Amino acid sequence: MELRVLRYFLAVAREENISAAAEYLHLTQPTLSCQLMDLEEELGKKLFLRGNRKITLTEDGILFRKRANEILDLVKKTEAEFRSADENIDGDIYIGGGESDAMRLVARTAKILQEKYSGIHYHLHSGNADDVGERLDKGLLDFGILIEPFDKKKYDSLHLPTTDCWGVLMRKDSPLVDRDLIYPEDLLDKPLLCSRQSKIEDGISEWFGRDIEELNIVGTYNLLFNASLMVEEGVAYALCFDKLINTTGNSALCFRPLANQVISGMDLVWKKYQVFSKAAEKFLETLKTQIRAV
Repeated sequence: MELRVLRYFLAVAREENISAAAEYLHLTQPTLSCQLMDLEEELGKKLFLRGNRKITLTEDGILFRKRANEILDLVKKTEAEFRSADENIDGDIYIGGGESDAMRLVARTAKILQEKYSGIHYHLHSGNADDVGERLDKGLLDFGILIEPFDKKKYDSLHLPTTDCWGVLMRKDSPLVDRDLIYPEDLLDKPLLCSRQSKIEDGISEWFGRDIEELNIVGTYNLLFNASLMVEEGVAYALCFDKLINTTGNSALCFRPLANQVISGMDLVWKKYQVFSKAAEKFLETLKTQIRAV
C-alpha cells in the first residue's frame, strides 16, 4: 500500500466525487477509479458506496479514512523531525490534552522557548484521555496531559503542579444555585451531561455510590464548550472541571463544586522509551525547570 494511494483515497472521501477528486489530484478519472478498485481489492473490503452523483464511505471506509489520516500525519511528523538540522533546536512538538488549566503551564513554557528558539512550532490536539492516549500510543503525539488516575505502566510521566476540581455547571436560575457544595442526592433526579471517557465515568460512579446506568445521563460530551450550550439552553446539568467555562459577568451559567470529592491531579505523559527530537527534549527540560520554580 503506497502513501500516494492513501492520499488518493482521502481526496475522494473529501470531495465525495470521482471527477472532482481527479481534477484536484491532476489525474484522469479512469486512472483514479482504477487505483481505488485496486485498493479495495488489496484490503478485501468495500470502501465506497458509489451513487449517480455522490460517493459515500462504507463503515470500513470510515475506519480506513481514520487510519489513513493517522498514517500520513505520522509520516509528516517523522519527515519534519529528520529535516531538522542536528545543530539547531527547531521543529514540531505535538501535545494533546483535554480542557484543563494545566495547559496554561504548557503555554508559559512555549512562551519562554519562543524567545530563544523561534523555529519550534507547537501543534495542540484537544481531546479526552481516551483519544489522547490512543494518539500517544500511535506516535502521533509527543506529549499528552492526562488526569489521574491513568495507566502508569504505559507511560513515563511528570506530575504537574495543578489540580482540577470537579463540580456541576448549571444555569444561574437553577434551584441548586444557592448551594455551596453539591451532594449526590442533589443530582439523582436531575438530567446530567458527563464526559464520555471511561476513567471519568468510573470516578462519577464512585462519587454517587451507584452504577452510572442508575443516573439520569441524558448525554455525553468530548469537550465542554458545546455541552455548556446545552446547559445554557436548559437541557441538563454538566459534570465537569472548574475554570473551563467563563461563568462571570453576563454569563447565564455558574459552577458549584462537588462535596467530598477527591481532587484530580494532572500529569504530562509520554511513551516509555520515547526518542525525542531536540525540540521536544528542550521543551521537557524547560517545563521541568518551570515546575521546580513553582
